[in-house]
Amino acid sequence: MSKVLTQNIETAEYTKIQDYQLLVKFKLTLMVVFTSMIAYLIAAGSSFDWTTLALLGLGGFALSGAANGINQVLEQDFDKMMDRTKDRPLPAGRLRTSEAVLFSGLILVGGVICLAMINPLTAFIGMLSFMIYAFVYTPLKRFSTISVAVGAIPGALPVLIGVVAMEGQITVLGMTLFLVQFLWQFPHFWAIAYVSFDDYDRAGYKLLPRSEDGSIDSNLGLYSAVYSVLTIPTVLWAYYSGLETHMIALIGILLCAVFYTVMSLRLQFSPSRKTALGLMFSSFIYLPVVLMLYLIG
Repeated sequence: MSKVLTQNIETAEYTKIQDYQLLVKFKLTLMVVFTSMIAYLIAAGSSFDWTTLALLGLGGFALSGAANGINQVLEQDFDKMMDRTKDRPLPAGRLRTSEAVLFSGLILVGGVICLAMINPLTAFIGMLSFMIYAFVYTPLKRFSTISVAVGAIPGALPVLIGVVAMEGQITVLGMTLFLVQFLWQFPHFWAIAYVSFDDYDRAGYKLLPRSEDGSIDSNLGLYSAVYSVLTIPTVLWAYYSGLETHMIALIGILLCAVFYTVMSLRLQFSPSRKTALGLMFSSFIYLPVVLMLYLIG
């Protein structure tokens, strides 16, 4: 009896932990933290500080997790309508709204404290990112496609936070990495929205440009390519503005932008779930590779 009871308690505890992991979107949040920490290492070079890196990782994870938690609190009724989100802890009823709000609030405070211990500007940008994501982007998704551009701001701020954690101010490097990640998000997110169009449409989200008949705009791939190719002048601007980058790394970054543009154009000339998936998976590779090239360059 005791053994069975212990097993049930362990199972319940594990399920609760899983639910909190789903609430903060654990894997996505880890990717956010990865980009921020890589940006810090790019800025720091060999003079990085382990304590600062740890505070950045903990604070960034907490703020991103809190933003995702509040996002799910606000969207739980709409998450019930989508196959990809209906099993999340709030729409499934495994977590109460009060639990999610309390947990998100606690980790938000902890995250801000961690970033403030680095420097005030890092904490300010982190809090700004949280506010835009949770309270501007989240409700805007149901009203206008401009939400994608708004959401791309907090989506790109983690790399700026990483640079500011090292340099204490907004520099050419910080703005370059911010712009690269900002531009990256449009093809990335549109590809995801294309693949999950029916789900998003069912919940009333306005995430994709549409034609007059309500279908996906036939120029979506072209729009994606425009944002992809804009990375090239961004990177060149940074280089000629004094951002030191090894020529091999610079060429590699430019080739990545060309590759990302080609994948976007494939969606334009052959619009299908297959080409959208190709663009989506290429986006998962593109950003880490570009950041690593900046790191070694």
